[in-house]
Amino acid sequence: MAPSDTARRLPKVLLHEHLDGGLRVATLLDLLRARGLASPADSVPALAAWFDANAHAGSLEKYLEGFALTVAAMATPAAMARVAFEAAEDARAEGAVLAEFRIAPLLFEAHGIPGDVAVAAMLEGLARSALPSGLIVCAMRHLDPAETVRAVELALRFQGRGVVGFDLAGPEAGFPPAQHARALAMAREAGLPLTLHAGEADAAERVLEAGRLGARRIGHGVRLVDALADPARRGLLSESKDLDLHLEVCPTSNVHTGAAPSVAAHPITALWQAGVSLSYHTDNRLMSCITHVTEAQALLAETPLSAADLLAMAREAARHSFLPEAARVAAVKAIDAFAA
Repeated sequence: MAPSDTARRLPKVLLHEHLDGGLRVATLLDLLRARGLASPADSVPALAAWFDANAHAGSLEKYLEGFALTVAAMATPAAMARVAFEAAEDARAEGAVLAEFRIAPLLFEAHGIPGDVAVAAMLEGLARSALPSGLIVCAMRHLDPAETVRAVELALRFQGRGVVGFDLAGPEAGFPPAQHARALAMAREAGLPLTLHAGEADAAERVLEAGRLGARRIGHGVRLVDALADPARRGLLSESKDLDLHLEVCPTSNVHTGAAPSVAAHPITALWQAGVSLSYHTDNRLMSCITHVTEAQALLAETPLSAADLLAMAREAARHSFLPEAARVAAVKAIDAFAA
């Protein structure tokens, strides 16, 4: 079977996708027009080409330009619900058996939308899809730690009602997770699982710092590969396994942001072969012009990883999902049935 056919058929578990980075191009253009906002292009093909050019510009700044556009476009409850519903439906159409989506709801306050209203709208949208899913609330790590506390408090108000975890996102270098230790402790003590971005634009040590602060999963974490070649840092790899950390790896996005030179040379292969628990994800399907299917296809075509490896990664992702046990068990059953 060709890699493209296998990639389409594989059951998938989606743990790392930003809602404001994953809109359908047609939806974004529609929402921009509805709100009277300027668009960098006036047709779906032209707007898609704009995002493609930004993704391949070799600049993180260019890559991130699109987020100001999408957050402004999404800044009504109806738009947020639509985007969340479509994200879940797109994931389901690509073979996802469960999914978690994330966003920083407090970003919408600048557009007059309170955090509670934003979260409620996105949860309503996710609930309209048949795909088992949950929402991860993000805080922006470069902002004042008091803002992270506010984000945790918001997440806790919806804990058990669709919010399944908490994350630190935003620029990593210079903003270590320990700066937000108080907020992370609040989430941990309330039983809200943590997945923190770490080890993408900063050193491998940040992955373990996040784990020691209570993170059960790590967004990206690819710099952990540096510990493989450095005997003085091998302990980082052992500790990550002892903590049962799971890396949410986003190969194509990492290439676009400069964290990896190519999918073929991406650390995902070396880390997987070293026994690290990890899985593959889209991160920002709009910004990177990808889908979960094309991500699987690229891994099968450009790395030594096999369909069996991707299935094993999906099992690991299901095992580390923050969704209720029944959803995790059902996901593993679906993966095992396909494998059989």
